[in-house]
Amino acid sequence: MTVFRASAPVRLDFAGAWTDVAPFATEVGGIVVNAAIGLRAHAEVITGGDRYHLRSDDLDEQADFATPQEFPRDGRLTLLKAALRLSDPGPCQLRTWSEAPPGSGLGTSGAMDVALIAALDAARGVHHIHVKVAEAGYRLEALEAGHAGGKQDQYAAALGGFNRLDFGNHGVAVTPLELNEAFADDLARHIIVCYTGTSRVSGETITRVMSAYQRGDRQVVDALRTLVAIADQMTDALLSADLAAIGSLLSANWEQQQRLDPGMSTPDMARLEAAMTSVGALGGKAAGAGAGGSMFFVVPDRAEAATAATASGAQVLPLKWAPQGIIFK
Repeated sequence: MTVFRASAPVRLDFAGAWTDVAPFATEVGGIVVNAAIGLRAHAEVITGGDRYHLRSDDLDEQADFATPQEFPRDGRLTLLKAALRLSDPGPCQLRTWSEAPPGSGLGTSGAMDVALIAALDAARGVHHIHVKVAEAGYRLEALEAGHAGGKQDQYAAALGGFNRLDFGNHGVAVTPLELNEAFADDLARHIIVCYTGTSRVSGETITRVMSAYQRGDRQVVDALRTLVAIADQMTDALLSADLAAIGSLLSANWEQQQRLDPGMSTPDMARLEAAMTSVGALGGKAAGAGAGGSMFFVVPDRAEAATAATASGAQVLPLKWAPQGIIFK
């Protein structure tokens, strides 16, 4: 038996989330600015034996099958089954676990897509450039597993670091953002990431928003176009090391996110926002789609903000930038 392991980081999306989702991304063109952070999704493959043993530590679920053709589409262990259908190394033990809490809005599913593809490809003796792994991770999520969404999570997980991602009908253009090292450290000291509870955003929410876009709903179309403009401005703010502008743009992005669907904000999120305002936050937004999960804020004093966030009922998550995407070990 041989063991193959791969991990990939989750991300903070500074601006532009939702604009990476088709058909808006391919018809109009989206921009997402994100950064990989140190919480990682892990996949482990142990080859050998005569059956497939699947286990998700996060879901506390496991199952055994003789062949991938026996995998039922029953909503259990969906990503693991889909990954084996796409990249089958033969009978093996496949286990996954993540360091981010469930439904965190930090792109854990996308990071898991990438970790699964990387580990299974390694077990098959196949190695792809990271962009191809990101695309394979997206196909795993959207096509094989049937989960609606965009591509930013898989790209952040595969590549690591700070990136601007431009989406269009010809694919994804990646522009790594080289932040001043001292400013990157300072930015981490002034950002607090808070988990408010499991996200309620579903494939139905994504479908509803994009259906509204296709119908020409003026509010949704305007919000998506404004999110693209904000992401463009966020690129400049990060490269200019402008902390105040970053905070302001986070809040502007969150305002537009909430125009997309009435369920974007929850009472827990509103309570956390009020707590961060009380300690002088320069701005903040939901991580990912919204409707629960995590929020992050630019704050003057992270220790004071952590006390206020905890008192509001949120869980403060660790923050460290992840310059490397896929790691094999």
